[in-house]
Amino acid sequence: MSGNPVLEHVSRAMAAYPVTPVRTVRTEIAGIPRTITLKLEGHSPWRSVKGRTALSLIRSVAGDLTAPDATVVESTSGNLGLALSAICRDLGLRFIAVVDHRQSPVIQQAIEANGGELDWVRTPDDATTHLQDRLARVRELERDLPHAVWPNQYENDANWRIHETWTAPEFDAQATHRAQALFAGVSTGGTLAGLSRHFRRTRPGLRIVAVDVRGSTVFGGVPRPRTLTGIGAGRRSAFLTRASTDDVLLVDERQAVACCHTLRADTGTAVGGSSGAVLAGCLEYLYRHPEVRHALCLCPDLGDHYGPTVYHPAWLDRMGLPSEAHRLRHRTGAACPGFEPVDDITPAPSAPSEEDASR
Repeated sequence: MSGNPVLEHVSRAMAAYPVTPVRTVRTEIAGIPRTITLKLEGHSPWRSVKGRTALSLIRSVAGDLTAPDATVVESTSGNLGLALSAICRDLGLRFIAVVDHRQSPVIQQAIEANGGELDWVRTPDDATTHLQDRLARVRELERDLPHAVWPNQYENDANWRIHETWTAPEFDAQATHRAQALFAGVSTGGTLAGLSRHFRRTRPGLRIVAVDVRGSTVFGGVPRPRTLTGIGAGRRSAFLTRASTDDVLLVDERQAVACCHTLRADTGTAVGGSSGAVLAGCLEYLYRHPEVRHALCLCPDLGDHYGPTVYHPAWLDRMGLPSEAHRLRHRTGAACPGFEPVDDITPAPSAPSEEDASR
């Protein structure tokens, strides 16, 4: 053991972390049968892929967390804050999540239940500067609080490295050898950057496709107000390069919500809005590329945090969506295709070792 209680705690948490399951669904696009394998990262201790990210970030700043009054401060749209609040609770550390009004009420309550503090940045609903405003507030707290520690998910390489050495090998072991394309959403870009680095080595022919939402500026472009959390950002990613992806797809948030509802109606699997966006991007790509028959999607979280939003009739009405959102027509011009489960939710035969995940 290292002697550092933070490192020891992270090591134990990673060793106990479950393999997140996959589920394969069948659909038909442009008259061609396709299969899509979904890696459901919400089946994890803190209900999202950000649990892995949080452990890696905390490990990277462990040496700065030994002061009795150390405080972890991070900007978050939701899931990372939830994971960090739980880890800090277990370590006896103060945690401050800098958030804006778009955060899910369910996640807000969970962070506070873990003893985390919410520091609200007030911006108009139609603002496009949520992230910049949150980061400015984080810097204020970092300056003003003694022993404040900012892991900085936006620029800390610990973000993407954990997905290269842990998430990606796990998904690789679960995925069919016939897979032709991998889809993942982007916000900080850490998850996709890590996945890409691994799969470029192990499956050089696999197409890596980034999915973002309209109004995000991860890949440049003109910002506009966005509603969904967990995907998109108001700044370029520090982790993604031209070599990271083969293609980038921008999807409409309405299509993301439609995919959430269609998947739940057809398979009983409810995913979060960012996962719906990844699925919408996958469908768009498959429509454009009839040669791609087998796809992989990294789904960051499940739908249990989105009852008051993505799955609530009043929220759908505010978004201008029909109450039966799965009836919304896909941008390809066809009705959002249905999904048929090919198998039950299944885990991988084994998880990567703690040593592999810690590289």
